Amino acid sequence: MRIELQRRPKVSKLFSVLSPLMALVLTLIAGVIMFGLMGIDPIKAMDVYFVEPLTDIWSLHELAVKAAPLILIGVGLSICYRSNNWNIGAEGQFTIGAITGSILPVLYPNWHSWAILPLMMVMGAVGGALYAAIPALLKARFNTNEILTSLMLVYIAGLFLDWLVRGPWRDPKGYNFPVTTSFQPEAVLPEIISSGRAHWGFVFAIVAAVALWFMMRFMLKGFEVSVLGQSERAGRFAGFSGRRMIWFAMLLSGALAGLAGISEVSGSIGHLQPSISPGYGFTAIIVAFLGRLNPLGIIASGLVLALTYLGGEAAQLSIGISDKVSRVFQGLLLFFVLSCDTLIHYRIRLIFSGRPTTEGKS
Repeated sequence: MRIELQRRPKVSKLFSVLSPLMALVLTLIAGVIMFGLMGIDPIKAMDVYFVEPLTDIWSLHELAVKAAPLILIGVGLSICYRSNNWNIGAEGQFTIGAITGSILPVLYPNWHSWAILPLMMVMGAVGGALYAAIPALLKARFNTNEILTSLMLVYIAGLFLDWLVRGPWRDPKGYNFPVTTSFQPEAVLPEIISSGRAHWGFVFAIVAAVALWFMMRFMLKGFEVSVLGQSERAGRFAGFSGRRMIWFAMLLSGALAGLAGISEVSGSIGHLQPSISPGYGFTAIIVAFLGRLNPLGIIASGLVLALTYLGGEAAQLSIGISDKVSRVFQGLLLFFVLSCDTLIHYRIRLIFSGRPTTEGKS
């Protein structure tokens, strides 16, 4: 016996639109079951996890802080995936962007100028793009699998950051803690409003999402991304280059991941340290697919995934659960998003002895 997926002759537009909502509902149901098995009141747990983090202004600012890198990285990944280039290493590009963008405030702490912050943002984006250029080069030149190369580079970036903050960049006045010197005020990304923590990284994310939505909707480049993503052969007939698209998609996603990295360090942390991300680069993959690879949808999905980070932190304090639970929620969400999309486009067939005998409809 074997299981096969057979493409449906006609896909329901209604279910296609409702697919992310269905995935969210199924994730909540799975969460209720999970909390019940853990011996925790599911209603209280879900309230702590998804409602309490939205009840005050401070929490809303924290939501924007955590959503900013997820949206920035997610919209870049959406262009990659729609063009059939599978960048899985955004976490590494995030880290390298944070490092390259921090060169000026770490090595020149006495430089006080309005120009330092724009230069940091540009250097962060360039650093992320150059790091993404490595798997792009390997794929374009040698047809190497970009999933493997981009993923392996994540660990190199993390170890490089760890070496820097424990070695040449460590603050000599930091009591031997593995951190760099704190950024000077001119190198700190300002808050959107003075009474909260939400900084301009969130504005960058919204602007990037709207700009890429406009590109995909109204520009020839967006049409090129869609055509090459669906059929490279058809794209060649239209005069589009699959090799140039590899470079465009990978460099764009790397630049946005790098911008997210330096924005996070400059706006939320204020210095480099061994850990600067709770896994934004990997979570952004879920954000991209939950948003159906649509830049505007990614804004909403980024806020939802940011809520799982806030809810996980609140639940640790209120009901004493592990921080791993938030990762379980994120994994369940990705599982149900992919499952719903698969069952909307395909039907399941059970085949015995090479002959189809049962057809399951979903």
